[in-house]
Amino acid sequence: MRLDNKVAIVTGAGRGIGYAIAQKLAQEGAVVVVSDISGENADGAVERIIKQGYQAVPFVGNTADYETVEKMFQDVIKRFSKIDIMINNAGINRDAMLHKMDLKQWNDVIQVDLTGVFYCIQLAAKIMREAGYGRIINIASASMNGNIGQANYAAAKAGVIGLTKTAAKELAKKGVTANAICPGFIETEMTKGIPEKAWDIMVSKIPMGFVGKPVEVANLAAFLASEEAGYITGEVINVGGGFKL
Repeated sequence: MRLDNKVAIVTGAGRGIGYAIAQKLAQEGAVVVVSDISGENADGAVERIIKQGYQAVPFVGNTADYETVEKMFQDVIKRFSKIDIMINNAGINRDAMLHKMDLKQWNDVIQVDLTGVFYCIQLAAKIMREAGYGRIINIASASMNGNIGQANYAAAKAGVIGLTKTAAKELAKKGVTANAICPGFIETEMTKGIPEKAWDIMVSKIPMGFVGKPVEVANLAAFLASEEAGYITGEVINVGGGFKL
């Protein structure tokens, strides 16, 4: 298995794309820390992974809070002595048209989707620099190019790209790679909630003609986390059947 003896943290891993990534990394041999703001989701995800015969432990907390993120890293190091893979997937959306978006909607999304990613990258970088090895993978979005009703989300995800490229340049000589994945229209709990008409419009924009599954993103994440991707850094890779906003 490609990730034997590796320790990975996946944020927002209680469901959806995050869970698919955590499951895939565990199947590849990694010990996975399933981080989620929901204890129920984190525990449920870990239980399912363990039942499949793989290794996982939960961590419950909000990555938008620095002290919580710091505690997560301290707990993982205390338990496993290292962190090889950091996957920043946790994110929220609070959609509204630009002229109607209130400050709370803006700040909440920026804090989770951008600042929280910075917290995790910074703390992971300190550990990985010293170890001389690491994989940082950030889940961005096709919305980074701008999307109606998502000024906050688009700005945050565009910021994640900038963070990724900066981390790649700063950490390259330390044996640490940093890459971003931009999912297109993927079938998750979040997307299932959109109206049927909007769903059909989104599908019509996908050249391959169908909605992706979380595993499509997970497969790429597992590759980027592996030794096979050791010479790939600073890249932004779309997973969306050709879909681009």
